[in-house]
Amino acid sequence: MPIPKISLRPEVAEHLRSVFLNQELLAAVGQQEAESRFHDLLKCLSHPPSHTCVRVSTHLAPVDEIRLRLKDQLKKQLPNSSAPSAEILPHPIIPDVLLLPVDGPRAVQQLSSEVVVGAQCGSAVLRGAQVFSPGIVACPKYMKRGDLVSVFSDLEGKCTRGAFTFQGQKVFVGNGVAQKDRADIFSSEQPSRGVGVLMTDPLYQSPSFDGVLPGLVFLQNLPSVVVGHVLGPQPGERILDMCAAPGGKTSHIAALMRDQGEVVALERIRNKIEKIHQNVKVLQLQSVKAYCFDSTRAVSDDTTDGPPFPPESFDRVLLDAPCSGLGQRPNMAVTWSLKEVCSYQPLQRKLLRAAVQLLKRGGVLVYSTCTVTLAENEEQVRWALDTFPCLTLQPQDPHIGGEGMLGAGLTQEQRCLLQRFSPELRWDRIDASTPLPRRAHQDTIGFFIAKFQKN
Repeated sequence: MPIPKISLRPEVAEHLRSVFLNQELLAAVGQQEAESRFHDLLKCLSHPPSHTCVRVSTHLAPVDEIRLRLKDQLKKQLPNSSAPSAEILPHPIIPDVLLLPVDGPRAVQQLSSEVVVGAQCGSAVLRGAQVFSPGIVACPKYMKRGDLVSVFSDLEGKCTRGAFTFQGQKVFVGNGVAQKDRADIFSSEQPSRGVGVLMTDPLYQSPSFDGVLPGLVFLQNLPSVVVGHVLGPQPGERILDMCAAPGGKTSHIAALMRDQGEVVALERIRNKIEKIHQNVKVLQLQSVKAYCFDSTRAVSDDTTDGPPFPPESFDRVLLDAPCSGLGQRPNMAVTWSLKEVCSYQPLQRKLLRAAVQLLKRGGVLVYSTCTVTLAENEEQVRWALDTFPCLTLQPQDPHIGGEGMLGAGLTQEQRCLLQRFSPELRWDRIDASTPLPRRAHQDTIGFFIAKFQKN
């Protein structure tokens, strides 16, 4: 059973369609091409990108050394595999990135014994993860450790935990071997932990990075790594990451500045702060200071060591803004309402206003999202340029994504300074003969980056 297009509420699908068929875009590319891009997007979002991207800790070891060590680790994980996922390819442009081709979708025969997992767990399996016990919501009545099972993802979150079977909307993600009895998975005495199903024949073959070279490799989407380089942190600077959890971009900033200077990481949700601390510790970085604080309130005229901060306190600011996340892949179903999808623009503008105030004159502000809408991307750039005359758009290095999308009233010159990673672009025309840079750059998650300077 092939993975279908992403499942959306009708009003959300129609909203997205209106974005990709806006009048400015239709006038430029025509109805047929605009429709094709939109349908390619829906198809792509439910599948993983063609490459798994890992960021390597160049502040701890040379790339070539880490690549060899990673190769040895993956040989142990897939000793008899000749699949493309066993390859490790250096990125041709970004020096601290390694790429591992993903093999799939593969022809896998479904079994009669079915395990149902939550949608988040199902998406993780498509990226190479094992099925951990907390992600299992249903399994056969007499399932025992060692049983061969097929794993399905519950697309709508309607499966009752502890059920024996599920007839609702689900999608097949591969086969595996049960690592626990049913009674252990749904024990009433204590929550079950650890691997519940070991994926031996997944729909997409990709290595699992659980416990692989901690500190030296960090699983991160390619556009998220690009953000750190675009920000361009330098040793000795003071840099703010306004919405920092789980700390991937924070730790990358610190590594790029060779751990010399100060990286202030703010996160308003307290239980996410510990994840930042964990990542920073594993990556052996000392320059990060993490605080539980709402970045919309991060500006104050009082002089303090911690938040809030006086205006013009930072050389560079990264605002990787909370967003609708409609560029995340693989994502087989989005259950959010249109109101929820459209709720982020006001918050993003509050954060942008604080970011401009906290940035020093001559400093750099990078704004990014992992969504594909105009309202959260190009329209926010248009608003920022109109609201803050002190801001100017700057060229980005590296620039491996596409230009900004039509529809927000930006000039061609302005759109060329933006960077939009759009998985719908010629996705169905990419094959193994396509050169690596084009495949890796065009088949990513949906992402957006804008770089400003405060004059």
